[in-house]
Amino acid sequence: MRVFKIFIVEDDPWYGEMLQYHLSLNPDFEVHLFGNAKACLSSLHLKPNVISIDYNLPDINGEALFKKIKTHNSSIKVIVISGQEEINVAVTMLKRGVYDYIIKDDNTKDILWNSIQRIRENTNLKHEIEDLKEQLELKFDFQKTIIGQSEAIKKSFSLIKNAVKNNINVSITGETGTGKEVVAKAIHYSSERRKMPFIAINMAAIPKELIESELFGHEKGAFTGAHSRKIGKFEEANGGTIFLDEIAELDINLQVKLLRVLQEREVIRVGGNKSIKFNVRLITATNKNLAEEVNKETFRKDLFYRIIGLPIELPPLRDRDNDILILANHFIDIFSKENTMKSPSLSLNAKTKLLKYNYPGNVRELKSFIDLACVMCDGKEITANDISFNTGIHDKPFTAMEKTLKEYNTEIITFFLNKYNNNVMKVAGKLDIGKSTIYNLMKSEKIINN
Repeated sequence: MRVFKIFIVEDDPWYGEMLQYHLSLNPDFEVHLFGNAKACLSSLHLKPNVISIDYNLPDINGEALFKKIKTHNSSIKVIVISGQEEINVAVTMLKRGVYDYIIKDDNTKDILWNSIQRIRENTNLKHEIEDLKEQLELKFDFQKTIIGQSEAIKKSFSLIKNAVKNNINVSITGETGTGKEVVAKAIHYSSERRKMPFIAINMAAIPKELIESELFGHEKGAFTGAHSRKIGKFEEANGGTIFLDEIAELDINLQVKLLRVLQEREVIRVGGNKSIKFNVRLITATNKNLAEEVNKETFRKDLFYRIIGLPIELPPLRDRDNDILILANHFIDIFSKENTMKSPSLSLNAKTKLLKYNYPGNVRELKSFIDLACVMCDGKEITANDISFNTGIHDKPFTAMEKTLKEYNTEIITFFLNKYNNNVMKVAGKLDIGKSTIYNLMKSEKIINN
């Protein structure tokens, strides 16, 4: 949620602190108090959403201050508070664009609260519209969104195009790091549902005790800690697409409930008794072979047939030939742009080294290697020496024949945690993975960074 910033400009310290305290009761408000106009104007770089000004300030009157604020940023809403009921002044200020004109009395703080709440609601609505427009403007040209020209990835393009044309369920399979969520988003934002929500949830990242509440929602008082009603992911996604990643990790008992929901196209919140209809397009993903999971009786056969729909299998990076170099250059450009640097080129020996590697972590792993190489190179050219398939942790080299994919993931994530001083948000962004994935791995592997 965006921070909502409020400035109060009031030369009476007691009165200003009273208004600041009252507005600060809303935890979503960030309230700053200024004793004069000059202090307010010097802080406009903080980008307030609303400024409440006393009309009769000692250094400048309310009308002049209003003009200076609007000259700096016309989108800032200004509310004027005056100790005198001057009708002509009020009318003039309102005509010039003041959002509200409030007379100082016993009700001022409540009137100010209500006025700011209206501004906030309108601001939130505007942001929602802007976010929606931004999503709609995304052009999911598969050739650009899913980078590659190999025959293996072109087969995936063909299946994705088929998925876009209708509302059939889609099941995406592929090794970790092959880009399953990217494909899911490409399908959604290229389909007729693109104006509606895309809701993604990683089934492996949520404790099984909370999965039912996350998916279907709960009513207030449904269980200890349920202090208010919660809307589930299926309700959130109504009209759009719900993406269930790592579907194979769903507890067998919860699979029964999910099957019923998919069959009936309705949910009942935990602790409730009202059926809520929904209309969503289901896309699932897993790095496991679901047919094998059915044979092992860890995944229900009836649910398997319900979700399988159009299957799309993403090829591992090692089977995508020259896509490795295309992706490498793509990641170089992204890293260089993010760090305001000129893109280095790949030397011939660097290209040879990249093409020979096996990539158990696929596209995600390649990106981590390229990011590090951009840091290690001289800024002009990436050589083979700049590309390290060694995480640098305990001097253990990456040896594909000796390690599991989980071990690779652990080493890669640990390396980046060390590099970025345990900044989970930054590491998640660099590796294009969820924060929960990092936290879960840190917990399960007992990763400790000094």
